[in-house]
Amino acid sequence: MIQLDREWLRDGEPTPELVREALRQFDGESARLKQLREYYDGQHAVSSRTRAKGAPNHRLWHDLPGYIVALTSGYLVGEPVQYQCVEGGDISLLSRVLKRSASDNVDCELAADAAIYGRAVEVYYADGEAMPRLCQADPRNAFVVYDTTVEHAPMFGILLSDRLGQHFERICQRVDVMTPDWVIHMERTGTELPREVSRERHFFGHVPMGEYWNNSRERGDFEGVMNLIDAYDVLQSDRVNDKQQFTDALMVIYGATVEEDEEHSLQQRLRETRTLEMPAADARVEYLTKSLSESDTEVLKNSLRMDIHKLSLVPDLTDEAFGGNQSGVAMEFKLFGLEQLTRVKERWFREGLLWRLNCLVHFLKLRGFDLPDADTLEVQFSRSLPVNRLAVAQGNAGTFDYVLT
Repeated sequence: MIQLDREWLRDGEPTPELVREALRQFDGESARLKQLREYYDGQHAVSSRTRAKGAPNHRLWHDLPGYIVALTSGYLVGEPVQYQCVEGGDISLLSRVLKRSASDNVDCELAADAAIYGRAVEVYYADGEAMPRLCQADPRNAFVVYDTTVEHAPMFGILLSDRLGQHFERICQRVDVMTPDWVIHMERTGTELPREVSRERHFFGHVPMGEYWNNSRERGDFEGVMNLIDAYDVLQSDRVNDKQQFTDALMVIYGATVEEDEEHSLQQRLRETRTLEMPAADARVEYLTKSLSESDTEVLKNSLRMDIHKLSLVPDLTDEAFGGNQSGVAMEFKLFGLEQLTRVKERWFREGLLWRLNCLVHFLKLRGFDLPDADTLEVQFSRSLPVNRLAVAQGNAGTFDYVLT
């Protein structure tokens, strides 16, 4: 979270100097956000590993970050979020506005971003028909600045993008500063003070940008087990390297010298004839190999995998314990860690959704539409899990009566 005192605002707006300072603070997170994205995209540390010339160098990466993100975000918003008014007001117009923005898809993107980067960002705008819309923004290029009060109220948001020429060359950097009243368009070519180019008024009543935090530390779901994932990648890569070295083992000949003819090398003759004539009776041949202990390697592999799932609180669905019919209590214990993780994510995600509703309702009321107050709206989450339909049909289904096959 980037925080600043409100006293540094000028007429409720950040000065170019303040915008540059906020950008400098945000740049301190760029390396971390870039690394998290690289791991999610499969660019792990093992991908850049080098070995001696001639030695096998398999670089196997495992999409464990993708697995963790898919499971945690899907468990949170795999079932669409539902909205209702506690006072029984009509929110059909709000539902149509959300549907028009494909809010269910946006929620999935936001949940995935929060699981990757530790936070997600959403931007609100008006379309050509002067109706409110929303979209997901890249957390690597967007952030909100909060005040230093106990409420941590948003002061302004910043959205970064590159302005490209007709040959797709970078001309300058666009810096869109979003205040509670204006969207101020600025530009800069380097790290100098951004200069204002234009501005336009918006009618959301608040900063038209919302952040969705993954947890209070703004940490991603796989960020705490990246070192374990690196170790898992290296272990599996070295297993394949050792197998290849075992296959390409050196042949050692004792007590004799085997000559090569003009047409074939020794290696070619061995591959074709699979025989070798030894000129001396006491001569012998053997391969120079390294003894491999697959059992020890498998134990280490399973230990790493278990640690990754345990510390990330994400269950291993390929485990035999998840096969077959499970009672409600048994499944509840297996999903206890994921459920606790998701409850924390749900609380922070709800804060972002309530900010969304405040902005949309304020905009629609200014348009003259009759809507309930945003304070009367509630957000409901549903867990995305296979259901024991037989128990549901019989009316005996409990909270965790699921079947995983």
